[in-house]
Amino acid sequence: MTGGWVESYPDDVKAILADGHDLGNHSENHKNMSQLSDSECEEELMAVHNKVLELTGYEMFLFRPPYGDYDNHVIKKAYQCGYYPIQWDVDSLDWKDYGVDSIIKTVTEHKHLGNGSIILCHNGAKYTAEALDELITTLQGQGYEFVPISQLIYRDGFHMKADGTQVLGK
Repeated sequence: MTGGWVESYPDDVKAILADGHDLGNHSENHKNMSQLSDSECEEELMAVHNKVLELTGYEMFLFRPPYGDYDNHVIKKAYQCGYYPIQWDVDSLDWKDYGVDSIIKTVTEHKHLGNGSIILCHNGAKYTAEALDELITTLQGQGYEFVPISQLIYRDGFHMKADGTQVLGK
């Protein structure tokens, strides 16, 4: 959820939550978080957090930094704000608008695709909505199961590697 998206599509925000999906924070203004001060990071996180809370009563706790741009200060600030930062390991490249077949091939043949993968797709990309049914069906046919990220991540007793993946143990 970005601030502008929450403001523009409040009924969709409610519907996503009602359908049992996680709502995750993607910042108020989609800025490069590593370029911001601690107070600016907190404002980016908490502004959209409060919009979603007011709209739905839901306390978001997942944060994906815009552009995958993070550093130690962004991660620490996210934790201080009550967030688990997440990162993807499979980029669909849907944002490049290459088409439906490209999205499906890019994901299903991705070298990092595996159990626990987080696939990056964008709600505003031109072909993503059209590609989703076939992409999901294809991945399920390969034996993959889709779960909310909140069921996928560790919440305690883990550390993060430089690439954003979680590893159980300190």
